[in-house]
Amino acid sequence: MAQMTKPLTGGLIERLPKVRGHYEAGFDLSKITWFRVGGPAEVMFRPADADDLAGFLSRRSVDVPVSLVVGVGSNLLIRDGGVPGVVIRLGREMGAIVAKGTDIRAGAGAMDIHVARAAMDAGIEGLEFLNGIPGTIGGALRMNAGAYGTELKDIFVEAEALDRNGTKHRLRAEDMGFSYRSCAIAADWIFTSVHLRGQKGRREDIERRMVHIQSERETTQPVRFATGGSTFKNPAGASAWELIEQAGCRGMRRGGAVVSEKHCNFLINTGDASAADLEGLGEEVRRRVAEVTGVELEWEIRRVGVADPALGKETP
Repeated sequence: MAQMTKPLTGGLIERLPKVRGHYEAGFDLSKITWFRVGGPAEVMFRPADADDLAGFLSRRSVDVPVSLVVGVGSNLLIRDGGVPGVVIRLGREMGAIVAKGTDIRAGAGAMDIHVARAAMDAGIEGLEFLNGIPGTIGGALRMNAGAYGTELKDIFVEAEALDRNGTKHRLRAEDMGFSYRSCAIAADWIFTSVHLRGQKGRREDIERRMVHIQSERETTQPVRFATGGSTFKNPAGASAWELIEQAGCRGMRRGGAVVSEKHCNFLINTGDASAADLEGLGEEVRRRVAEVTGVELEWEIRRVGVADPALGKETP
């Protein structure tokens, strides 16, 4: 793991409004991201619930930046210099799941796999694909996550979100503007809950499909390593991994970062990679794929924060 840089704190925490949740200055973000790299958050805020988050947003000073909202950091690369401003973490306090009929309502902090299992226990089919998607349902909603032929938009009913001023909004499918690995909701709005709908099914059949998905994922993906999931989006009519293979990038290495031998659209931290290693390796993969195939790969992993000059310059 790269050495953490000096905390970014400069009195910001003293200027934040009173909350029921928890503030922590200089929180080491490498502790919560799946890549296990990155510098500190200037201030980490873990709200007690959606109302606590709304209160924070409505009462904070206009010059207090909210730089990042994170769940479990499964699709996130935090740069080595850390993240200035406030990082909001939606955790188990905002992860309640309720099943009724063919409907599932979940807080944004709920793990995708827990949502899938709650649906299974309630005999609701159609949500099994979430068993193969790491991360929280809030992140899945933001990126219209998908796997095994299904996307979140296919089971979506409505969501609740807070705008930058803490005002609550109820969003229907027509508001979301879902497209491949994205939605049209403003980046500074924060999803707090989602309402999903499947179909009635037999628990045994649902469980069988979920076991198959998990087995296939373990067979084809490097799930036992520190990784951030699929690195690049699939271009129209092509698979990112095939283009990476064609460009000869499988197994390529930079410092402690390596392109997975098992699935070459995954980058792996072998134990001592910096964020600069991982991002630099990803950019080299993009360069080689463009050179060999003419296709410009687009990052699926979200890269945030500032570079640490001592560890090399990351690409913006």
